[in-house]
Formats: sequence, C-alpha cells, structure tokens
Amino acid sequence: MTQSFRRKDSIRETAQHAATDVTRRLACGAGAGMIAKTVTNPLERIKILSQTGESSSTSSSSSSSTSKQPQKYSVVRLYRDIIKHEGVLGLWAGNGANLVRVIPSKAIVFSTNDLYRNLLLSTFGGGSSNQDLQHHHKNSSLLAFVSGGMSGFTASAATYPLDLARGRMSGKLAGIDGHKHYSGILQTMRVTVADEGVYALWRGVTPTMLGAVPYEGIKFGTVGILENLLPKEESSLSGPTRKMLFGGLGGVVAGTVMYPNDTVRRLLQVQGSRGTTSEYTGYWQCLKHVYQTQGLRRLYRGMAINLIRMAPNTAIQFGSYELLKDLTAGWG
Repeated sequence: MTQSFRRKDSIRETAQHAATDVTRRLACGAGAGMIAKTVTNPLERIKILSQTGESSSTSSSSSSSTSKQPQKYSVVRLYRDIIKHEGVLGLWAGNGANLVRVIPSKAIVFSTNDLYRNLLLSTFGGGSSNQDLQHHHKNSSLLAFVSGGMSGFTASAATYPLDLARGRMSGKLAGIDGHKHYSGILQTMRVTVADEGVYALWRGVTPTMLGAVPYEGIKFGTVGILENLLPKEESSLSGPTRKMLFGGLGGVVAGTVMYPNDTVRRLLQVQGSRGTTSEYTGYWQCLKHVYQTQGLRRLYRGMAINLIRMAPNTAIQFGSYELLKDLTAGWG
C-alpha cells in the first residue's frame, strides 16, 4: 500500500514537473520573440513595403490603371515615406499585431521544437538528452531540421490570421493625407471579413505553410550543424552567446533560401485589401505572373534589408531564449 502511494506521488510529481517545464519554455519563447521583433520592427516594416511595392506614389494613386507595374524604391526612400506620412511611430506600424502573433508563435516554435526534438531522439536515437542529440547521434542535424520544420508548421497553423493582419498593417503605407487603411488588429480583421469574407483571413496561407517547414527546418538545422562543428565543451563562449551567433547565421541562411516564397506570401496577403489593385488566383499563378512580368529580381526585392534585419532578429531570438531558460532553470 505504501509503495503504491509512493508510486502515485512520484507520477504526480513527474507530471507537475513536466507541465512546469513546458510552461517555462513557452514563456521563454514568447519573451525571446517579443524582444527580437520589437527591436527589429523598423527594418521589418521597410522590408514588407519593398515586397508589396507600396510607396507614397502608389498610396496616392491606388485608383490608377492596374497595368501599371510597381516601381522599385530604395530603403532610404521608403524610410522617408514612412516618416513623412506616419511619423517615427510609423516604423513600428503593425508591431502590436506582430507581438500578438509572435508571442504565441515563438512560444510554440521554441517549446515544440524542444518537444519534437526529444521525441524524435527518443524514438530514433535511443536517447533523450540534448547531449545525445548534439554530440552522440550521427543524425542530430537531420533531427534538428525535422523538429524545426514540425515546430514551424505547428506555430504557423495556429497563428495565421494574426500574421495576415500584421502583413496588411505593415504592407500598406498611409496616404498623403495620413489616412491609414488598417489601424489595428481587430479593425484589420473586421474590415477584411466585411470587405472580402471570412475566407480572406486565410489568403496567403499556402506559401506560409509551404515556407514554414523548410524555413524553421533550415534555421534550426543550421544551428544543429554549427553546434556539432563547434561543441560547447570546446568553446569559451557562454551558452546564450553561442546561440546568438548560431541563430543569427541560421536565420540568414533560411531567410535567403526562402525569401522568394515570402515575397509571394506578402503579395497574396495584401491583394484585395483597400488601396491594392493586384489580384492573383493562387500561389503558383502569383509566382508565375511576378516572374514573367518583372523578372527574378522582383522576388528578391527587399532582401538586402531583410538580411540586415534577419541576423540580429534570429540572433536575439535564440540568445534570449537560451538566456531566459538559464534564468528560469530553477522554476518548479
């Protein structure tokens, strides 16, 4: 009888510890995403405007011919347009929606990546510790890619309407009179549904889901490769510093490979929105049309500013997550 009670107490304590650990990782992931996105939002805003082709001229002539091709504007020009029409705070337009999306998204990405990684390792690798994954298993980089891809898919599926709202708020520049088509998360979603129907909340979901798996997979996979090449035991750098460096490189690699997909995603998200005349029937038609009418370079428009943004963004994400995990290691 006594042994039975002890066994039940042990199971209960294990379950409580596991629940506390998951909550801790969710909180750390949310905090890391919030810090990184807020710091780099001005660069993100300029990048999205580059992708969607928005500028002061397109905003003031949205009713012009649909055959007019979007022009390419420099980073400096877009920066000046934002300041001129929306003020300094315009650089953080969409950041509220971004945080509402990023907090649960990054919480899910980082926590489920740890969960999927350990699950895959225990299933295929014969172990369950991070040491096993990073140093002893010959397929650790592959497992990091797969777990990262699965976590990206999970997070994207759970938070997509918020991503669309953020994309529309960031991807539309205010007109000359300062009027904004979208001014908040709920207002953006309400107007979108009223103008285009509920289905419009899922516009661009195909490239988002297609891109989430390889993007997060490449990012986490690159980090896994770097951790194998430069083991922690042989490095004088702290854990968070190593994660910052590896995460920054992983983000640059993933962002470069998947950038054309991200451009198509943004174009699909803003189509049908107020002040936008471009219309596409789907992912492949959009990709084909952009390539045929404007060339391959159009798909990479804004990539330079994206790389400048991506390196610190992912570095801060990984470094903050590792640091917050260290600071909360005693929870529970």
